[in-house]
Amino acid sequence: MLPQEIIRRKRDGGVLAAQDIRDFIAGLTDGRISEGQVAAFAMAVFLRGMSTAETVALTLAMRDSGTVLDWRKLGVDGPVVDKHSTGGIGDKVSLILGPLLAACGAFVPMISGRGLGHTGGTLDKLAAIPGYRVDVDEATFSRVVRDVGCAIIGATKNLAPADRRLYAIRDVTATVESLPLITASILSKKFAEGTQALVMDVKVGSGAFMAEIGAARALAKSIVDVANGAGMPTAALITDMDQVLGRCVGNALEVEESLAFLASEAREPRLAEVTLSLAAEALVLCGLTPDIASARTLADAKLADGSAAEVFARMVAELGGPADIFAHRDVLPRAPVVRPVFPARPGFVAAMDARAIGLAVIGLGGGRTRADQGIDPRVGFSEFSALGESVDASRPICMVHAADDAGSARAAEAVRAAVMVGDALPAGAPVVRERVE
Repeated sequence: MLPQEIIRRKRDGGVLAAQDIRDFIAGLTDGRISEGQVAAFAMAVFLRGMSTAETVALTLAMRDSGTVLDWRKLGVDGPVVDKHSTGGIGDKVSLILGPLLAACGAFVPMISGRGLGHTGGTLDKLAAIPGYRVDVDEATFSRVVRDVGCAIIGATKNLAPADRRLYAIRDVTATVESLPLITASILSKKFAEGTQALVMDVKVGSGAFMAEIGAARALAKSIVDVANGAGMPTAALITDMDQVLGRCVGNALEVEESLAFLASEAREPRLAEVTLSLAAEALVLCGLTPDIASARTLADAKLADGSAAEVFARMVAELGGPADIFAHRDVLPRAPVVRPVFPARPGFVAAMDARAIGLAVIGLGGGRTRADQGIDPRVGFSEFSALGESVDASRPICMVHAADDAGSARAAEAVRAAVMVGDALPAGAPVVRERVE
């Protein structure tokens, strides 16, 4: 069928055949279809939506637009599992979860992204480790996954190339928010990397892209339905992002917090609950444990005996970082200005605009507003108070890490504006809000 006829059918609310979707994505990949036609297709999908079957076909067509890794042929003899998050403030879960799942017997080929907008990116965090290479070829990627159990890198040009072109056009045509297109974008890369089971972390709250529970629930259901419909066992957790996750925000600082977590030195309870809940779901999905309770027991044991920390250290070394990152944490970049941020009045942390805190990190230079910008890995916030904790003239809201005094002062004002301090303790809320399967 001609591209314009495919666009017309979707524009008029029709259902596209799988072959038509495959033909359109093939033309998108090899350049036979123009940017105008791709933009029209994206807008038609945005306005008319897609059925689950159509989105499955779109996902698989985008997967097949490039290389699809076959881990059995690459020498991997265990279950291959991955996790994806919609992003949040202080979300360093991937740095802990990937090595933890590998320590439990899974293989984790995790392809992650850089930060853009108010949320941080996993690749930016890892790039704060001197020497760590986030951009490697597929041979290196597969070798590290096979030998270590986990590798966290950026997308290679050969994995789901159709997604790169489609996303670039969506980004400038106001069609990014389309659920079918979001779903296919996320899942096509997971299928291309050879993932056999997937756990999704869909964030909801002031610091998430999905601020309302209804939107988060719709995205989680779309991803779970399409992934399972395409043959990948998948579950999703909807988790809270109405406050910072963990105690640190900022690239090098989040690496430090992850190291402390893996080394059993300090574990912020909400961060631990999200990480271990996702780990348990993944271990059951890929068949390494029969149920959630035994999965939590296994994950706890692999953290306690240092196995997860060992996997992280080996991954860092294999990808160009220090030979023993736990013994050489001083290689992480440090900001020259570190100061406390005290509240305007004493009381309890009653509410938090997590998005504003993410934007404050960008204001410090720790994030980007354009994809081509560099970032300062040193800056951010540490020792961030959680909701319900008391703050006063001797107990700061957090510590700000800045490149200079002016940046420190601006960030302190931003934090005071973003954090509401009251006289009463706020009502407690679970960090794992819902489960979707």
